[in-house]
Amino acid sequence: MSIEQTTLARAAWSRLAEPGDVVAHAVVEALGPVDALAWLRESVAGHEPAVPGGVAGLAGPAALARLRTAVARWAPRLASLDPTRELRVLARLGGAVIVPEDPRWPRAMDDLGPQSPLCLWVRGEADLAAALRRAVAVIGARACTAYGDHVTAQVAAGVADQGWTVVSGGAYGIDAVAHRAALAASGTTVAFLAGGVDRLYPAGNARLLQQIAEAGGALVSEVPPGSVPSRSRFLQRNRLIAAAAQATVVVEAAWRSGALSTAAHAATLLRPVGAVPGPVTSAASAGCHRLLRDGAAVCVTDAGEVLELVGRVGRDLPPERATAPRAGDDLEPLLRRTLDALPVRRAAAPEAVARAAGLALVEVRGALGRLDLAGLAVQRDGLWRRAACLNGQAR
Repeated sequence: MSIEQTTLARAAWSRLAEPGDVVAHAVVEALGPVDALAWLRESVAGHEPAVPGGVAGLAGPAALARLRTAVARWAPRLASLDPTRELRVLARLGGAVIVPEDPRWPRAMDDLGPQSPLCLWVRGEADLAAALRRAVAVIGARACTAYGDHVTAQVAAGVADQGWTVVSGGAYGIDAVAHRAALAASGTTVAFLAGGVDRLYPAGNARLLQQIAEAGGALVSEVPPGSVPSRSRFLQRNRLIAAAAQATVVVEAAWRSGALSTAAHAATLLRPVGAVPGPVTSAASAGCHRLLRDGAAVCVTDAGEVLELVGRVGRDLPPERATAPRAGDDLEPLLRRTLDALPVRRAAAPEAVARAAGLALVEVRGALGRLDLAGLAVQRDGLWRRAACLNGQAR
């Protein structure tokens, strides 16, 4: 079959079957998309589908019953099927349909196995396969907080600045912030939609989604133009986000959140999952804390730690967190105890310092001399106190 025939048939199947339909996937894989479509037409016309040979997972007594049910699901859409019209709609938007037989197909989608998409409807300028070779999903709550906005912007911009694609779902809240931050950093970002790529949903993000498509990114869906988003399609869309990225980061999520569904898909695919901790009193971070407590995610706080999840072993480690050194940090224990026992303002005799430190007087006398040489202690008239440079420093 030519790639044009295959594309047309897979486009038709994406209208007939809902996302994640494992029976449709099994039939298409067994017969090929063109022959599978012919088989469906014959089955509907004959009212009794025959079990195609070699259909994985549909062997045994239950196979015919499952096929009957599946054909009954697909038949109502068969009469009005017009994939050519939907392809014309996509062409007017500057988009294209990508199928598994196409070299432009992102192979990460194949990791979904029987739940992999039949085809992808893509709108935008990005080479999708190339864009998803180095991709991180940044997702979270629609009703996010200012804290979530801030962390998301830092993470997404940092990831994009290092040449990684930011993947998200185009929704309000964390998704939108992630996309905007990637665009602001002149990076590539890809939005997976639950409806058709001609229906920019939610409407409040229409301008943002348009910018994504025009700025070297892409809008992607597994349902054809004209398809409306629904709860089940949102949930199925989450598996595509998880498969598309090498790691998934949840910034904010409530106890029950669609972001947790994406994280679960990522874990099933053996993709790393990161979660950003939030205030323990914040309901917006309860889902992140749940992931961390259950061991389903690792704690991440910035772009460097996110990239550690997906980078090269030993080469993409986050930089060491540098802290300003303090006078006396490198003291040995005896000197440290003596320094801690020294008063800050009113000087004390060595005997008083020894009592406070719990050390022998001879040990303290030796330690005081060394602290004096180091500029950490001062002596006047036989009395000792801490040097002025240490005043106000935490011990």
